Amino acid sequence: MAVLDTDLDHILPSSVLPPFWAKLVVGSVAIVCFARSYDGDFVFDDSEAIVNNKDLQAETPLGDLWHHDFWGSRLSSNTSHKSYRPLTVLTFRINYYLSGGFHPVGFHVVNILLHSGISVLMVDVFSVLFGGLQYTSKGRRLHLAPRASLLAALLFAVHPVHTECVAGVVGRADLLCALFFLLSFLGYCKAFRESNKEGAHSSTFWVLLSIFLGAVAMLCKEQGITVLGLNAVFDILVIGRFNVLEIVQKVLHKDKSLENLGMLRNGGLLFRMTLLTSGGAGMLYVRWRIMGTGPPAFTEVDNPASFADSMLVRAINYNYYYSLNAWLLLCPWWLCFDWSMGCIPLIKSISDWRVIALAALWFCLIGLICQALCSEDGHKRRILTLGLGFLVIPFLPASNLFFRVGFVVAERVLYLPSVGYCVLLTFGFGALSKHTKKKKLIAAVVLGILFINTLRCVLRSGEWRSEEQLFRSALSVCPLNAKVHYNIGKNLADKGNQTAAIRYYREAVRLNPKYVHAMNNLGNILKERNELQEAEELLSLAVQIQPDFAAAWMNLGIVQNSLKRFEAAEQSYRTAIKHRRKYPDCYYNLGRLYADLNRHVDALNAWRNATVLKPEHSLAWNNMIILLDNTGNLAQAEAVGREALELIPNDHSLMFSLANVLGKSQKYKESEALFLKAIKANPNAASYHGNLAVLYHRWGHLDLAKKHYEISLQLDPTASGTKENYGLLRRKLELMQKKDV
Repeated sequence: MAVLDTDLDHILPSSVLPPFWAKLVVGSVAIVCFARSYDGDFVFDDSEAIVNNKDLQAETPLGDLWHHDFWGSRLSSNTSHKSYRPLTVLTFRINYYLSGGFHPVGFHVVNILLHSGISVLMVDVFSVLFGGLQYTSKGRRLHLAPRASLLAALLFAVHPVHTECVAGVVGRADLLCALFFLLSFLGYCKAFRESNKEGAHSSTFWVLLSIFLGAVAMLCKEQGITVLGLNAVFDILVIGRFNVLEIVQKVLHKDKSLENLGMLRNGGLLFRMTLLTSGGAGMLYVRWRIMGTGPPAFTEVDNPASFADSMLVRAINYNYYYSLNAWLLLCPWWLCFDWSMGCIPLIKSISDWRVIALAALWFCLIGLICQALCSEDGHKRRILTLGLGFLVIPFLPASNLFFRVGFVVAERVLYLPSVGYCVLLTFGFGALSKHTKKKKLIAAVVLGILFINTLRCVLRSGEWRSEEQLFRSALSVCPLNAKVHYNIGKNLADKGNQTAAIRYYREAVRLNPKYVHAMNNLGNILKERNELQEAEELLSLAVQIQPDFAAAWMNLGIVQNSLKRFEAAEQSYRTAIKHRRKYPDCYYNLGRLYADLNRHVDALNAWRNATVLKPEHSLAWNNMIILLDNTGNLAQAEAVGREALELIPNDHSLMFSLANVLGKSQKYKESEALFLKAIKANPNAASYHGNLAVLYHRWGHLDLAKKHYEISLQLDPTASGTKENYGLLRRKLELMQKKDV
């Protein structure tokens, strides 16, 4: 039994659970913590990564997953975020297939089960970290720290910072990455056996398998490659028993025995390091080739510190971000779905009181590093080294040290580093229990932390069930975050509450005067409310701030068209298409402009472009049919209508438009069939009944005409054309009755 386990006897005093039951308890607790999110909606980034991602649908070839980023864009595109996670997207696609569509329950259940499985796996990982690698004569690893392993695994399972990864479906990337990361680490551990007195021998198979699992982890999320660094640290400092303190002393005393260090003469270690280095270099090379171009281009609002001119300001703020991440691990009560856009103001001077957080962080880290590398207690060295390794190494890709990242603080990137935190916390509880007589108080503190964290997980999972709850929960944490106000406004606008949405959009623009997306959405709402002057001002400012913002250019064109400023509108549409060549909606609106100017050929060409880029663009097809109909080109209108219905066979508006054309061409039977089919699909459309009545009127089926005129007027009593036609029909029927008499 490990020394640490004995120190924890008062915290877990009962007979130690067998490994199977310990894992069952940990897995069950993990499920309880996040079960509340199982029937939640798709929220926040789920919309782009899942609902709007065509890579999930059967129409997209599986091979495309290997050339697209996490969001479904081609990696070679300049707008791609370069997040290459094809295996994660593949699991989404399987989810979509098994669920029969975008039903979030199946997606959420998989995430919860993944977290539960990872928490179970953590029992074995912590057993290695706390108990070391000792085997029976039959080659089975001994569980020498069951209490410490169970406590650390429980702390991991109930940590509230994991909520984003578990309750947000997009967090599956982190879950899958963690799963294969841990399997890679455990696989590397299997490469060692206590075979003789001189040391351990390694199995090349297990080392290669570990590298392969690291590559799989990287294909789930980029962070996965860091497992190779962790394995190297484990091999050198734990397996190789590299003692930094001893080496430093020998260097200072010029001890000749330094030349005969066993580690340097250990061919097995050098061979394993060569394999790990080669594997990592190969992964990075392939990843860079696949990426196609340079790193993604982030904006200042994504990561303001990385755009600071002063290197000192950048360094101070990066370190402050590290301290905030450490605080989220220590006290995960204030959680937010997004920490950008003014949520954390920049530190611009050393006199800022927040610098104290940096000093506290590095004071703790340096103390832990000194103990980890220089302690004479080998057991303590191993635990602290691996705890710090798990805490720091997986966090490195998010540290801004090697490349700029697109966020300030992100709770999801703490999923793996929290393993190191749990190791250090468990070790700390053991040390406290050893050096104090108030052991019951420590036990109460531990149980209190587990209970409070479980409660926080349940509450936070509830907040992730819907976008409205998620966004509003962020107001109390980051009231200065413009994106929080923007997302609440967008959510309200989607629900039709434009008045409240305007208020939040205005606040977002006030907090961040360069927030072009908030300006664009606010301009759109003002346009719909016919407040055209302010809408034009906002959209003009948006394109001035970001000249390549195609959507804002298009919306500006729509406003200018409404203001009868046709030349400016055409120029805005053309600029939008210049910045986004494949923009069917913009071609559609350009066609409407040309139609207003009676430039019919140009209008038809614009709408045709829209349908080429987006064959299911119903509005563009309809406008082509209607324009050709109104200009007397019935044969061409009929051909376009039939072409459209072949592509969108269930669109009732296309059936209606084509039925009108066929009626004018005296193809009454076919026209009637399309009208009836359109009415079946949309029975409450007054115009459908009214135009069918006109068809029957022309055709001579006057009773049927009377019936559908009356239905149309019941649905829309204000339709003047229908009233007039109905009056004509009634007079005709009265005349016919008089003649009969």
